[in-house]
Amino acid sequence: MLTRTIETRMANAIRMLAVDAVEKAKSGHPGAPMGMAEIAVALWHRHLKHNPANPHWADRDRFVLSNGHGSMLLYALLHLTGYDLPMAELQAFRQLHSRTPGHPEVGITPGVETTTGPLGQGFANAVGMALAERRLAAEFNRDGHPIVDHFTWVFLGDGCLMEGVVQEAASLAGTLRLSKLIALYDDNGISIDGHVEGWFADDTPGRFEALGWHVVRAVDGHDVEAVDAAIQAAKAQATHADGKPTLICCKTVIGQGSPNKAGTHDVHGAALGAAEIAATREALGWTAAPFELPDDVAASWNAREAGTARERDWQRGFEAYRSQHPDLAAEFERRMGGQLPAGWSARVVAAVAAAADRADAVATRKASQQALDALAPALPEVFGGSADLTGSNLTNFKGCTLAGRDQPGNHLSYGVREFGMAALMNGMALHGGLIPYGGTFLTFSDYSRNAIRMAALMKQRVVHVFTHDSIGLGEDGPTHQSVEHIPSLRLIPQLDVWRPADGVETAVAWSHALERHDGPSVLCLSRQNLPRLIDNPARAAEVRRGGYVLADVPQPRAVIIGTGSETHLALKAQALLAADGIAVRVVSMPSTSVFDRQDRAYQDAVLPLDLPAVAVEAAQPDLWRKYVGRRGAVVGIASFGESAPAPALYAHFGITAEAVVEAVKRTLR
Repeated sequence: MLTRTIETRMANAIRMLAVDAVEKAKSGHPGAPMGMAEIAVALWHRHLKHNPANPHWADRDRFVLSNGHGSMLLYALLHLTGYDLPMAELQAFRQLHSRTPGHPEVGITPGVETTTGPLGQGFANAVGMALAERRLAAEFNRDGHPIVDHFTWVFLGDGCLMEGVVQEAASLAGTLRLSKLIALYDDNGISIDGHVEGWFADDTPGRFEALGWHVVRAVDGHDVEAVDAAIQAAKAQATHADGKPTLICCKTVIGQGSPNKAGTHDVHGAALGAAEIAATREALGWTAAPFELPDDVAASWNAREAGTARERDWQRGFEAYRSQHPDLAAEFERRMGGQLPAGWSARVVAAVAAAADRADAVATRKASQQALDALAPALPEVFGGSADLTGSNLTNFKGCTLAGRDQPGNHLSYGVREFGMAALMNGMALHGGLIPYGGTFLTFSDYSRNAIRMAALMKQRVVHVFTHDSIGLGEDGPTHQSVEHIPSLRLIPQLDVWRPADGVETAVAWSHALERHDGPSVLCLSRQNLPRLIDNPARAAEVRRGGYVLADVPQPRAVIIGTGSETHLALKAQALLAADGIAVRVVSMPSTSVFDRQDRAYQDAVLPLDLPAVAVEAAQPDLWRKYVGRRGAVVGIASFGESAPAPALYAHFGITAEAVVEAVKRTLR
């Protein structure tokens, strides 16, 4: 009875911290934290393996709040258990530069494992984390030394379950039997518009069972003992050879504890107001002032001592592991630290040299595979895949092994799940120890765009391989021909978009993406063969600057900027103009974002301000105006494509060397 009494007060501490923070901010979502308080007590007080003194402990459990609008639930838990999140930060909820933003953000708040807000993606991130845990456990664990042995937990609500990305991720998790993934569903039947039965009548337990999940139905989410029993059952079945991921369906009342607003959508996304807060305090018997905690409640929640002891025990085990497997231990530390292996630079030099030696025309999707063949064997942390297009994206490489339910390989067939793939890759990167990459056609980046944006927001090392990047794919027609996709991806902050023109540029793009620690990268690659433009590997250093002078002449009168599959057209136009007595410089710009990070002196040396410029790209032209200015011109496509062979399409849309010549002449008149 004593345990139940103190745990009831522990749950009420979560409720009142959420209520008071939302009231002070006059903004936020108190309903989910109030409704999930006992679920949080059951998990965080009785089961979660973590150390608030070290949020980055490698073998901690991962916890994801997929219904991120309920962020005060997580902030309350982090503060209560002893993370470096003082009460002053809870009082600054949703305020400028606080560590308690409206939705949880990784890198801002200690203990937050992923940025959640767009519903469903947190769940998919958790699937990626569980996949990473299994992959690393298979690679590093040895008999008697389970150095990778943790669970991934995720809270989610009705809104998450309505999002299609959850279906994609849950289907894959069930197929792969990710048994150490446990999701707790806040089944309160409320979303912003009201009671959900009018628009969400799914049999959620039945759906997840059909997807291969273990489901615990009809758990009283306000009974800590009932939730605890469900968690214990989930953990027990996870040890079975045929264990499955678990969904625990917790029936709750949104805003539990509020006498007049509990169970209504009024408590979902708005402050309760002073009168209702007073009534809630009275109903809960909570006498502490706002943002104050009774000593016994604070002491019961604090997990720093227990967490430190738990990590210390793990560290002792790891040192025993190191004594028997020193090379594996060093590799594990390198991988979890995100560092590249010794000899990496030499491997890149060799890959670039090999690309420079290939004289034959090659599609950059093939050049990408050749780069992977050269680089991936040196990086056991790379985990590749494709959304059912491996043979077209060419994301597999020599020596890669198929990943599956019983195969801890390094290349996964994600199926036709572009959004799910992208969100899982984010989870793998966040977990640590892996560098994920995945492929699909560029036009399908629309499906995964929000996960790409989240990778950029979180500054995660994720690589997207997008092939068939223009009208150059030909006969599949406008549904598959990317026109606006590259410019729109270039608008995402902190995302590096590479559109290489040949093998050397492709190898450089891959090495840059794999080396980057502060954000994701996109490689936009051609289906059609392209001529070799660089035969000197020493020029790789220029390529790494994002834009560089590919072919210069004395006293140029203009500059032509090419990118990707249109760069060779710029060189052809240069030759045609030279025949007419017009000297022009050709600049290759495989990555506008990388070029934009160069110093102003370098940018001006490549693109002199006193020279008119013409850009050519088989894409929507507007972005290039920032480089060519009002005096310049852009040869591009401001409409959708057509179904025809690629050469006919380039001629039809005027993406030709002759069109570039005419554009240059117009700028010189």
